[in-house]
Amino acid sequence: MPIKKWIVQYGIALPVTFVLLAGIQYWKGRGLEYAIEFGILWSLASVALFAATRIYYFRKGMHCKVCNDLPENAQPRQET
Repeated sequence: MPIKKWIVQYGIALPVTFVLLAGIQYWKGRGLEYAIEFGILWSLASVALFAATRIYYFRKGMHCKVCNDLPENAQPRQET
């Protein structure tokens, strides 16, 4: 597994997603406390879901052109 690569990607994605979601809630007129809570909750949920999906595809040996985790000539693993 490309753990180091994923840690860097999610280390960038988590704060960016938090700022985006919290900023939108604050801009919509919600209180700062609510905006921060919303940003933390949903950024963690979205990044965790994305990470779980990538781990699932990696374990199945499925190539992802966007993620670039496996070489293009990799064959999907057969279930036993």
